[in-house]
Amino acid sequence: MKTPTRRDFLKTATLSAAAVSMSAASYARVKGANERIALGLVGCGRRGIGAHMAGVHNHDKDENVEFVAVCDPWKASRDKAAARVKDWYGLDAKHYVSHEDLIADENVDAVMIASCDHQHTTQLEAVAKAGKDTYCEKPLANDFGKLQRAVKAVEESGIVCQIGTQLRSYPSFGGAKAVVESGVLGDIHRIEQVRNGATPYWLDRIGEAKPEDVAWDVFLMDAPKIAFNPVMFTAWMGYMDYSHGPVPQLGVHFLDLVHYITGAKRPSSATCQGGLLTWNEEHKFTAPDQVSAQYLYPEGFMVSYTSNFGNADGNTFKIYGTKGTMDLSDWNNPTISAAGARKGEGLDAGDGAVAPVARPNHMLNFLQCLRNRETPHAPIQAGYDHSVASIMATQALARKRTQVYDEATKVIKDA
Repeated sequence: MKTPTRRDFLKTATLSAAAVSMSAASYARVKGANERIALGLVGCGRRGIGAHMAGVHNHDKDENVEFVAVCDPWKASRDKAAARVKDWYGLDAKHYVSHEDLIADENVDAVMIASCDHQHTTQLEAVAKAGKDTYCEKPLANDFGKLQRAVKAVEESGIVCQIGTQLRSYPSFGGAKAVVESGVLGDIHRIEQVRNGATPYWLDRIGEAKPEDVAWDVFLMDAPKIAFNPVMFTAWMGYMDYSHGPVPQLGVHFLDLVHYITGAKRPSSATCQGGLLTWNEEHKFTAPDQVSAQYLYPEGFMVSYTSNFGNADGNTFKIYGTKGTMDLSDWNNPTISAAGARKGEGLDAGDGAVAPVARPNHMLNFLQCLRNRETPHAPIQAGYDHSVASIMATQALARKRTQVYDEATKVIKDA
């Protein structure tokens, strides 16, 4: 009889710990190193094909994974995604119109959610209840009640769940986190991002779609029931029924980085102003093209996020400390300097580039976690935190009232 080695013991201990934290359904899906993991894609648009499928394809051979099923209410998108599967893996992917049918496919081990914003929580909750691992695109949620239900389902299931705030996997931002933790910037009381563009990001998404090729009710889900509208369908990001504007669409990346870099969780209060001030034209978009959100965090700093989609000038991302400033405007090359330091309190280490901290990219990290069952870089709690901050701002804008988050009751309410 072979004497157990330390490696055997660690492997057994790791699997035992995983079994305790996972549901029976989730644990039954754990694959060995030589077993191929079959993926299903929900949402076959630009993000689904261009980021999720492409990101997986960079690692599919090494990680022994492949796509076997695609799901989208638009036939054209399904066909395009299936063509990639055929080209990459030589497989005829299963086509599904509704996420329920894809999730029910016993041949699908894990589900990647790259659908429209208003669909994320419903689909994530369903995936979690089926015990299947998942990668869910940001923003995790635009509705607080749906957010709570989805998070509860994920936590109870014990599945691997990676949220698509991929910037926290950049080595550059890992370096920024290390800088803040070192204390070299002194006390931090202000963090801000300005993210502008000459035109709204939804304008170039306007396309042609035939009603006979679209399962319109599947797209609407629980949004208001209206007649088919090809502009609303293809450029859904410009309409508040499906997406709540720049804060959840772009600002959540910044908010997630604030949380990751500083270690903060959620803001205590938020205000927000904005509106459709520049692009109020024939398509009757409803998402704001101008927005400015301000947050106060219990850790003792303020956060500001601003977007102007009428002029591309002025983009910035900075963290201000009493001893200097960290400039993260170039996401891949952040720097620190003594700029703005209080007299006599400049940086001890001097100006210069922020040293990166190596880590697997976001998609590779997810694929690795499918086997090792470790917590991914952006776990469900990170999604909850960025969604709380985002929802506070969008509610403040809609209600014209400061919103507060009550840590004791886990409720967002008017101040």
